[in-house]
Amino acid sequence: MDLITPEFGLFFWQTIVFLILIFLMAKFAWNPILNSVRNREESINNALSSAEDARKEMQNLKADNEKLLQEARAERDAILKEARQLKEKVLADAGEEAQKKADKIVSQAKESIEMEKRAAMADIKNQVASLSIEIAEKVVRKELSSKEKQHQMIDDMLGDVTTLN
Repeated sequence: MDLITPEFGLFFWQTIVFLILIFLMAKFAWNPILNSVRNREESINNALSSAEDARKEMQNLKADNEKLLQEARAERDAILKEARQLKEKVLADAGEEAQKKADKIVSQAKESIEMEKRAAMADIKNQVASLSIEIAEKVVRKELSSKEKQHQMIDDMLGDVTTLN
């Protein structure tokens, strides 16, 4: 028997063993292998689908984050604008209040000066009157002897007092 030349019996038994092997493989191995391959294919497809969903969700989250960031910037700008307006209003109100206080102080000072001026004028008039009376008393005592000189002196003093006013 030569191993290189094929014989019909060997060929027949090899074919039968091969067919039995295929039958056993189909009955016991092919279904589990095919099921395993299908399961693996499904898990890969599910993983790809999940990855695609995750990518879309990440894009949505990124867009939402960008939108929130823009809203936050807009709100920050609005708050800063409002703060500037409030600062300007407070400064304007403070300026107006300071001006009112300054005007009030100036008017009170003018009133005070006017009252002191009147008081000083009244005091001066009282002093002039008092001095006039003293002078008149001295003159009258000194010049009691002559009535003519007495009248002349009183007229001169009254003329001096009226020119002071």
